[in-house]
Amino acid sequence: MKIHELHKNAKVPDNHVAIKFKDRVYTYGEVDTLIDKYASFFQSIGVKKGDRVALSFPNCPEYIFSFMGASKAGAIVVPLNMMLILEEIAYIIIESGANTIVIHPLIAQKIDKSQLGRLNLKNVVVLDENTINAILKMGPSQHVEIEPDEVCTYIYTSGTTGKPKGAMLTHNNFIADVKALDDVSDLGPEDNFLCVLPLFHSFSWTVNILLGFYLGSAITIKESFMPKDTLEILTKEDVTVFCGVPSMFAVLMRMVEKGQFKALRLAISGGAPLAPEIQRGFEEKFNFPLVEGYGLSEAAPVALLNPLEPDAIRKPGSVGLPLPCVEAKIVDENDNELPVGEVGELVLRGPNIMVGYHNMPEETAKTLRGGWLHTGDLAKKDEDGYFYIVDRLKDMIILGGFNVYPREVEDALLEHPDVLEVAVIGVGDPLKGEEVKAFVVLKEGAKADKKELQNFLKNKLASYKIPKIFEFVPELPKNAAGKIQKKLLK
Repeated sequence: MKIHELHKNAKVPDNHVAIKFKDRVYTYGEVDTLIDKYASFFQSIGVKKGDRVALSFPNCPEYIFSFMGASKAGAIVVPLNMMLILEEIAYIIIESGANTIVIHPLIAQKIDKSQLGRLNLKNVVVLDENTINAILKMGPSQHVEIEPDEVCTYIYTSGTTGKPKGAMLTHNNFIADVKALDDVSDLGPEDNFLCVLPLFHSFSWTVNILLGFYLGSAITIKESFMPKDTLEILTKEDVTVFCGVPSMFAVLMRMVEKGQFKALRLAISGGAPLAPEIQRGFEEKFNFPLVEGYGLSEAAPVALLNPLEPDAIRKPGSVGLPLPCVEAKIVDENDNELPVGEVGELVLRGPNIMVGYHNMPEETAKTLRGGWLHTGDLAKKDEDGYFYIVDRLKDMIILGGFNVYPREVEDALLEHPDVLEVAVIGVGDPLKGEEVKAFVVLKEGAKADKKELQNFLKNKLASYKIPKIFEFVPELPKNAAGKIQKKLLK
């Protein structure tokens, strides 16, 4: 199976609702027709099998049709973060070898299209009303033979450790991940996924769109996460599944009265660590699961997930168990497996793991050495097989010979009633090598200061882990997926 065929697995009637966007509803029959028309359009402008097609869109159905249509035409899709500046877009286009870019009109307004001329692009398509009308008049596409193990997309990592790397993912990678998610859930055609996470992000693309299509569910798409708008949808519409990042759940928990959601029965958190007190508070308030998982673009992306059943064991602070298709273990610097409870690097193996990084053979060999994906995340496993992310390997602070994991400090600070958000980093210190610094966002009206927070931490952390430097800020820098950008703080 290929990703542009996922909707055919659902075996729902053609008139079953597939996508809701603003006042427009698309049925599964319409989606199938539109994917084929977009494929025919790409073929008409000279896109051939193996060509790279870059997409720059906010959330909208046309992004899905463009992705699936280009895939059906045999192209490799290169999703672009819509917040990238032209210089960053240029790097990815050149690195990926893309010869076609499709741009939403809202994005086109912000880009100097004359500058795209230096990138040797064969096609610069602005998907405006005229272009869409032309696509709707297209006839059937020409069949292109595509094998499931062929690469279908390059997903560029956020570049926290240097220049973005293009993770090459096959159709099989995504299919394996989607089937594993189906195996551990009871979701189906009667469900309605709310998609507010950006579609260019692998978490949103796999869990909201690909899984939704595979199940025959409805997918309600919003352009972005706007708290009041999201709350209105959750309270008035039949949304049953909501995927978000921790900051979204923290905001909703403050806004919503108990029992206010109309049909929501499952919330899934990913993209960043979920503080245990947010999870506990959310579940106590609304009496349904807020399930934390773990993934990364290189794994298509979901690899670990807490059980989804309402009465299953979910451990606060844990990212759960490996999906049925995934093997996971904790290793030391020599790739020797560590025993239960010891902290090391999390490595993964399974059919959802990328084939490598585009044009980076050395980085690929290093990351996939021994047949295991080395995630760069420090983690540990408990006696029940549940995994806990301790921190990014490269974010670990070494203070006078002691290891300090920012995640541990952040979780402790978030337990203070005045703290809304926090990010902990290491800063240079001439004596200790590094010192612990905390950037803190206080809740509205709160007045906690450095001394109060340090005293609060005395019974929670070893003294060397307690930040010596505090900076109180109105907000923390985040990327489009809601993940805190520590590299900007550093």
